Amino acid sequence: MAAGPLSAVPNTSTNSDGILIGDRVYSEVYLTISNSLIPEERLQPTPSMLDGLDLHTETDLRILGCELIQSAGILLRLPQVAMATGQVLFHRFFYSKSFVKHSFEIVAMACVNLASKIEEAPRRFRDVINVFHHLKQSHRGKSDQLHLPKPG
Repeated sequence: MAAGPLSAVPNTSTNSDGILIGDRVYSEVYLTISNSLIPEERLQPTPSMLDGLDLHTETDLRILGCELIQSAGILLRLPQVAMATGQVLFHRFFYSKSFVKHSFEIVAMACVNLASKIEEAPRRFRDVINVFHHLKQSHRGKSDQLHLPKPG
């Protein structure tokens, strides 16, 4: 006896107008520019600014996070659209949460992982973690070299 996909969810039924969940009917998703953009009241001040981070530092962290996502996407051989999706997710996350309370590296890693799934170019969690570890190690090596005094 096979059950329909909606029979496992209580208070759910279908009709010609859409799906009834509880007391609401869901039939369509309307996606327009006006409802896909972040509202202006959430742009200033950001949660990071409310936690004491200045605009310049927040902008630098946003740029660094996007560069990290781009570099990881290249190493993972993701399509450009997946990397762009990851960068959008990264920005949208930090318009809701603070850089002070969340590690931008961990969020960037999660955004790459989620974007690869959304854009149907999935990568294993292990591969994403290994790429970010590699990027962190190679960046650490470059920054150590920059601060070495000249011989002689």
